[in-house]
Amino acid sequence: MKKNKFFSLLSLLLLLSLAANLQAQAGFGCSYNIEAGEWQDPSGAPCVNTIVTAVPFLRIVPDARAGSMGDVGIATSPDPNAMHFNSSKLAFAEKDMGVSVTYTPWLQALGLNDVYMAYLSGFRKFDDLQSVGFSLRYFSLGDINFTDENGQALGTGRPNEFEVAGSYARKLGENFSAAVTAKFVYSNLAAGQQINNVRISPGTAGAADVSFTYRIPLDDAEVNLGMAITNIGTKITYTESINRDFIPANLGIGGAYTFLFDDYNKLTIAGDVNKLLVPTPCLGTPEDCDQTGEEGIPDYREQSMFSGVLNSFSDAPGGFAEELRELMYSVGMEYWYDDQFAIRAGFYSEHRTKGNRKFFTVGLGLKYNVFGINFSYLAPTTNRRNPLDNTLRFSLLFDLDALSEE
Repeated sequence: MKKNKFFSLLSLLLLLSLAANLQAQAGFGCSYNIEAGEWQDPSGAPCVNTIVTAVPFLRIVPDARAGSMGDVGIATSPDPNAMHFNSSKLAFAEKDMGVSVTYTPWLQALGLNDVYMAYLSGFRKFDDLQSVGFSLRYFSLGDINFTDENGQALGTGRPNEFEVAGSYARKLGENFSAAVTAKFVYSNLAAGQQINNVRISPGTAGAADVSFTYRIPLDDAEVNLGMAITNIGTKITYTESINRDFIPANLGIGGAYTFLFDDYNKLTIAGDVNKLLVPTPCLGTPEDCDQTGEEGIPDYREQSMFSGVLNSFSDAPGGFAEELRELMYSVGMEYWYDDQFAIRAGFYSEHRTKGNRKFFTVGLGLKYNVFGINFSYLAPTTNRRNPLDNTLRFSLLFDLDALSEE
């Protein structure tokens, strides 16, 4: 019963927001302080101004290895899950083939058992220079009982979203590689429902990633640097409205330093910095934010995809200081013994005004012949609820190259 009430409310809010085609102003109650040179709330603190996008499931870290290292993954050693972070790493994969399967339960703290994300990824090396990769991401929101604003039943549904991706990675030098990835995104949140005579339909989008990896081999260590521009693609809508929403385009830069102590012990310390390439919401009155475009639609939402990406570096109402607050930081470590047993830990941090996600992660990894398994656990450090709070998730990896040899 609690589940039905929860999802009825969730679906009602979704339908109302789609029908009205409005986005809540993040700066409600804020005013511009001329002396401080920034927008502040009544307490004098910087205004909360979170960047909101459609299909945010595209930015959910899908695998338990990265999930136990504070969501670090741009420059870590390659595995099939490089498809999410930086597919150019696949050109440096030591094996010829590999597959990974991950199951991530969602909102278990609320007693929900049918809300989850599943992720399947893999790669195949043609030779020492080039590789291809694939991935399928599926996000299930469980069973929903739709209701109207009066609590009358509107039917049931099973909202879901998925992403299909394929990539090509190639070495451009002995220690440098690049990759391109093409994606198709499908989001069915409330298809078939109507609100105020507006019919809701599935949303679709196309997107692409471009990524690079540079390796610096040392005598007793190895340094990896990576950069990935992900989810650069078309905007998405769930109605016939010409006004569409941005998908979560992102710029990520990462580095990893691996200490090779001996033949049995190695330690990797890694860090990532990410920034959404999406316009920052306008602060102020609706009139301030809707000056030249369609009435009732803030100007920043009417930008094209390319304009949104370019302007995302300089459009924050709070200027450069707010642009810096939009950066998300991840740090993690991974210790391997004999390439068979791993211990991992990490920390993720996001500014208070941009989502305020902060959490520690820990995990383990085991390898045996052609089979590997990773576990991760997330422990929040704030009172802001995370869908993965105190949840154990796991990934299975299969070394198909070793399997074929056997």
